[in-house]
Amino acid sequence: MSKLPDLEAWAIFAKVAETGSFARASADLAVSQPTVSKAISRLEARLRTTLFHRTSRKMSLTASGQASLERAARILSEGEAVEAEVTEQSKSLRGTIRIAAPMSFGVSHLGPALPLFMARHPEVVLDLHFSDAITDVVTQGFDLALRISSLPDSSLLARRLCTVRLLLVGAPDYFERHGHPAHPRDLARHRALRYTHARVGDAWRFHHRVHGDFSQVVPAALQINNAEALVPALRAGLGLAMQPEFLAWDDLREGRVQCTLADWEAPSIALHLVTPPGRAKPARVQALIAFLADHFARAPWAADAIPATATATATA
Repeated sequence: MSKLPDLEAWAIFAKVAETGSFARASADLAVSQPTVSKAISRLEARLRTTLFHRTSRKMSLTASGQASLERAARILSEGEAVEAEVTEQSKSLRGTIRIAAPMSFGVSHLGPALPLFMARHPEVVLDLHFSDAITDVVTQGFDLALRISSLPDSSLLARRLCTVRLLLVGAPDYFERHGHPAHPRDLARHRALRYTHARVGDAWRFHHRVHGDFSQVVPAALQINNAEALVPALRAGLGLAMQPEFLAWDDLREGRVQCTLADWEAPSIALHLVTPPGRAKPARVQALIAFLADHFARAPWAADAIPATATATATA
């Protein structure tokens, strides 16, 4: 199997031929003169031919050197061009940003947030991928991803944007027919509308400031791998759901659903922005990160309290 071409040596050869001097090529390329000399010697040894006639006063190309010059110069110029283009894109707000986000959050909140960023930076192309499955940011080539979870330890670089509370909610009609649970153990007699990608499994976990932690398995009436798809059944009074605040916020304000077990809190999760490790972020990616951090810090569902009318207390 043939070896890879020595592209560095060919680029150095082209610069030596252009400047007519090892010393000037060394200065132009910002490398040492021995590096230049070794590259030419390495190339000549590999080709088994001489590329330059050298005398004490001048240096000129041999026939082999002359025949090789045009293509070698192209290698040098193409390398310089690609580095200049990538460097320019990394410093300016141009180029593509690949983004991964959960489906419901992406459609309801990320998508509506992006037109303002696009209007400000018209040369940036956004490539969005929505899925509730966990994406591999590194192997799938994403510049950044939004994650809504209690983020496990990983090699990814994470920035916490805001807290996302999980709320136990149901329709007023459901509570009229089944009553409000007074304790999490009462949920054994209720029906769950369950999001199957939740990491808590079948048991819903709660914390009380006095009574501590409690978990309860709730019989499922419906299981779906997309939390937004639970909403029609939830509004229809067919069960209770543990919904992230960003999905339940509008329904709570409009009275279509109510919170229950107000004294028992589900463990909070958070909206994180994660990026691959060990690489400098281009200016366009840094700009989008700053934009999203500012936008979601001001999201109404990121406030410290849900509307007072949205929480229902237990009934006898």
